[in-house]
Amino acid sequence: MVGRVLALVFITLLGVAAPAFAQRSASPLDSPAPLRPDDAFGEQVTLAPRTIVYFRGRGTWDTAFEALLEAFASLKDYVDQQNIKPSGNPLTIYTETDDSGFRFLAALPVAEEPKDRPKGDIAIGTTPSGRALKFTHRGSYESMDTTYEAITNYLDDRQLEAQDTFIEEYVSGPLKAGNNDMMIEVYVPLK
Repeated sequence: MVGRVLALVFITLLGVAAPAFAQRSASPLDSPAPLRPDDAFGEQVTLAPRTIVYFRGRGTWDTAFEALLEAFASLKDYVDQQNIKPSGNPLTIYTETDDSGFRFLAALPVAEEPKDRPKGDIAIGTTPSGRALKFTHRGSYESMDTTYEAITNYLDDRQLEAQDTFIEEYVSGPLKAGNNDMMIEVYVPLK
């Protein structure tokens, strides 16, 4: 994709593997953009449950980025066909990770559930809720590994335990390879 080979790097957050993408060799484009003074980094928040329409997916570390893109494309097709209007930013909710791959929900918040229940890999549910930490990432998705390393250090330094779930909210910029203008909020629910 865009002439780049993406490999998935996962970082252990107190025994929990977190998703992150990186290229084989770092370049200035792979570095996250500097955070702004008002960007959250370790801000304590309480996540309220939100109704979502989601695509349940899984991926291997070798094809992770493509799995996310395909999941969001399927989800977009469904909401377009059903004339559902999202009420928030797209989310990836990582529900399980291990050495071979991961399971996730590609999700769109909606104001109300669709009248017709979806079938197959698409379903309706709610986002995780409760106490969490919020971290900001600016830059390309390929540079997320640096942000996850900083999150790991933050949790380790404060001896905080994370749940097995991580949430990425795509606040600005489309999820595509090489997009250096992305702003992603990462939520780490705490035990």
